[in-house]
Amino acid sequence: MKSILTLVFVLSISLSIHSQVDRTNLRIGLNAGTIVGDAADFYSFTLGVDVLHVWGLSREIDLGFATGFTNAFGEEDTLDTGGAVIETQFDNAQFIPVAGALRIYPSFGFKLGGDIGYAIGVNEGNDGGFYYRPIIGVDVNGTTELNISYTTVENEGAFSSVLLGVLFLF
Repeated sequence: MKSILTLVFVLSISLSIHSQVDRTNLRIGLNAGTIVGDAADFYSFTLGVDVLHVWGLSREIDLGFATGFTNAFGEEDTLDTGGAVIETQFDNAQFIPVAGALRIYPSFGFKLGGDIGYAIGVNEGNDGGFYYRPIIGVDVNGTTELNISYTTVENEGAFSSVLLGVLFLF
């Protein structure tokens, strides 16, 4: 009887361990979007690269870190000052985010989460700032994710964008 109980116990532990989902992985992808808020007067759109590494803490929660590179393209503007016309070209704004990442899976293949940390300003005169990025994502298949996010870098004002991204899981 003891051996049967031991066998049942070992099998139940083995099956429960095997049934857990391990989502520990590296995700690399691209994003593109539009600038919103005050920065939209000076920048038109943004392109970026995302790098995300997460560890599956449970069936519902992943925790990890995020980084990448974002380039916001500066616009050309014409100012008419009542007799003089001034042409200006705004330089591109570039950031490298360094952030913690949290993903919550309320259902299979669907995730909510966000990144929070600091965005390092790369271009001259860009000090970077506090970075946050809420994200909603959907798994297309076992190796691809589509997501939409709202990214903000705050430092004496907000630099915000709405992004559509694709990530490939490795």
